[in-house]
Amino acid sequence: MKKKNLPLIENIEITGVASEGKAITHYNDCVVFAPYCIPGDIVDLQVTKKKHNYMEARVARLVTPSALRLSPVCKHYGECGGCKWQILPYEEQLKYKQQQVYDNLTRIGHLTIPDISPILGSKQIYQYRNKLEFSFADKRWVSWDEIHKAGGIENVVKDNALGFHIPNCFDKILDIDECYLMDDINNRIRNFIREYAIENNLSFFNPKTQEGFMRNIIIRTNSQKQVMLIVVFGEDDKQKCENLLNVVSEKFKDIVSLIYIINTKCNDSISDLPARCYCGSEYIIETMENLQFKVGPKSFYQTNTAQAYELYKVAREFAGLTGNELVYDLYTGTGTIANFVAHKARQVIGIEYVPEAIEDAKENSLLNGIDNTLFFAGDMKDILTRQFIDQYGKPDVIITDPPRAGMHEDVVQTILSASPDKIVYVSCNPATQARDLAMLCQDEAYTIKAIQPVDMFPQTQHVENVVLLEKSTRL
Repeated sequence: MKKKNLPLIENIEITGVASEGKAITHYNDCVVFAPYCIPGDIVDLQVTKKKHNYMEARVARLVTPSALRLSPVCKHYGECGGCKWQILPYEEQLKYKQQQVYDNLTRIGHLTIPDISPILGSKQIYQYRNKLEFSFADKRWVSWDEIHKAGGIENVVKDNALGFHIPNCFDKILDIDECYLMDDINNRIRNFIREYAIENNLSFFNPKTQEGFMRNIIIRTNSQKQVMLIVVFGEDDKQKCENLLNVVSEKFKDIVSLIYIINTKCNDSISDLPARCYCGSEYIIETMENLQFKVGPKSFYQTNTAQAYELYKVAREFAGLTGNELVYDLYTGTGTIANFVAHKARQVIGIEYVPEAIEDAKENSLLNGIDNTLFFAGDMKDILTRQFIDQYGKPDVIITDPPRAGMHEDVVQTILSASPDKIVYVSCNPATQARDLAMLCQDEAYTIKAIQPVDMFPQTQHVENVVLLEKSTRL
């Protein structure tokens, strides 16, 4: 069956911003979504997918740039899947993120809400991340533009790559020379390792055949500019591992924790693999107020340290603790929020799915001399039951910070049956947050009292949001 020719829409104005960092316009009563453009741009759009009531497209030509449009800082813009909004002024990014929160709560949740507090913007809009992961591949991703300029794919050298996955492509790696999301140390380390591997004929990983020596690197930093480097090898060759690690250790004195992992599995997950400390410490320390947190190679820690502090301050303020409350911290991760609020609570109980994270949470309590926390590992819907609440006590306040998918309906129902005075809902996805809030507010069980968006990820469409709910007083 012959495939239909998809239309080219010429000289159309982009009118708004949609989800996933895409822009939006309308054509013949149909919504059109396209990435890498902003409101005010006049563009030619090549439709790539056509459905009954919407189309997806790519920008074939920028006819007239928007008055708002900035030149992208990064040369990989448009190929790398991140930082889609770097052509949009930061003030405009914040405006659309604020609107995103409002739209999700009112249109998805159909919620009655108070005025939303102005979004808390990030002081650093580049170099704000404390963690980046890069992958090796024995053939780099080649763009259509490069193929066209070379006169065909046969004229393009598809050499080794060390960089980011192309969105939705597990086996396609874009070779990255520069990334502005982290301190420049990430560029210097990554580019050095790539050059060393090429010069010493170390094989780059092939995601399809699952073969190759160089597989991944993970770079973590703390606010003191100390660096943890995790090198993931696809083969267990002791001599080649040590040769690379020795050279890297000598070259970069900022690396205070050098870790390596051997991964011969068919996926990139390292959670079930031993992390071996080659030199330095097994962890780096991050500080927040008077607290210290151990960050290991597998630890979860918010990737924007400065904004994480702002986020946690909002959660603590919304909780309104006096020192007498029993607090449940759901999806506690490594217990960062639990330990952050513990000094203002009678007791904090943290629950998290990942056992290693719970061990980190316990370690962090010990490190800070905190003795009023309890942590439990397991699936939230299986741990947080009425029997659990009967055993450990009815919470006065619940703080919940679930993953992007939000909370399981069973968890929501258990929260409702526990009937805490306050619920502080921290979310990285206002859409699933809106869905959960609608369940919590049904039958007027809870009322939304405050809403505070926080921008954790400048140059992207992502936004964090904190909502305070209070138990309704019924006549």
